[in-house]
Amino acid sequence: MTTVPPQSGPLAGIRIVEFAGVGPGPFCAMLLADMGAEVITVDRVTAHGLGIKKEPRHNPTLRSRQSIRIDLKTSNGLATALRLVSQADALIEGNRPGVMERLGIGPAECLTANPALVYGRMTGWGQDGPMAQEVGHDLNYLALSGALSLLGPRDRPPTIPLNLLADLGGGGVYLALGILAALLDARTSGKGQVVDASMLDGIGSLMTHQFGYFGAGTWSDKREDNFLDGGAPWYNTYETSDGKFVAVGAIEPKFYRVLLEAMGIDPDEVPEAMDRASWPGLKKRFAEIFNQRSRAEWEAIMEGKPACFAPVLRPEEAVNHPHMQARGSYVDVQGITQPAPAPRFSRTPNAVRSAPPEPGANTYDVLNGWGFSAQEIEDLAASGAIA
Repeated sequence: MTTVPPQSGPLAGIRIVEFAGVGPGPFCAMLLADMGAEVITVDRVTAHGLGIKKEPRHNPTLRSRQSIRIDLKTSNGLATALRLVSQADALIEGNRPGVMERLGIGPAECLTANPALVYGRMTGWGQDGPMAQEVGHDLNYLALSGALSLLGPRDRPPTIPLNLLADLGGGGVYLALGILAALLDARTSGKGQVVDASMLDGIGSLMTHQFGYFGAGTWSDKREDNFLDGGAPWYNTYETSDGKFVAVGAIEPKFYRVLLEAMGIDPDEVPEAMDRASWPGLKKRFAEIFNQRSRAEWEAIMEGKPACFAPVLRPEEAVNHPHMQARGSYVDVQGITQPAPAPRFSRTPNAVRSAPPEPGANTYDVLNGWGFSAQEIEDLAASGAIA
């Protein structure tokens, strides 16, 4: 891992207090920390979770920041947290609605201590509404949003897209976007606000394009019956002779023509691309042709051709692909290969600033750097407010 200055990146100078959570909250904090924000994670004093020992380096979403352990259920611990928040530009928390309020560190207390604070909240269902207090995970939010019903083959249950769409895309990315927007406003108005980011809302926003098709009546309610869901032969995946797969996405007519020619098909002998009645038969023909050669052979055939073709790579293959190698798309942090920060900036480059810390590993350094005296730190430790 390359060592970089702690105050570099487009968010250099921004201070963020993150209250430890799982999933989209830490992912959001990672994005902001990789961009140069100084993020400190407030972990619990006592270990929590499923009791499974996991080295911090195996959770890359905790990278680029420091960890401090505070007991928020003690008066001294709560006062310490509020003192940190009073100096921060933003806060990230991912608890169920009402939890932070019961701890005494909700928006009212924090905005009183710091009127310009951006208070970022991450939930599945949102801060209000009849389901606000319901439990759930990314798959549940994806299901209720309507998005899950559109994914997968028509003759099987909907396909689970890992936790990429709800947890990370609809959750973490939208929270980061909301925090950045509110920070810009706070710089001009001097006033903070609460950012209510829910995965359910985020997924809905990601589906804006699809709702346009729904409104126009051009999207079938059956899975694998539309041009972006595996229904079209020219936007699909196919197995090769060696049991691997390739993906084609030749939506535009000029690219579709190149694809057909590379496959040995005369473009003038097949129906127009949007002729849905021809799709089943043409998909079968595509499958037969692609299965006649290995993935490597198809890569050689398609190389340099504008056919919207790509091999379906496993993660370890993606890491070693020449394009990713040339761009430095992956980095090694304490022996763990992981994606490099994104997006990229020309003048204020971002980078992984540090490996994921052990919970509480930076307690003394953080407090000292945020204005606590040595005696105050000793007293907090003696009282059990920090660890």
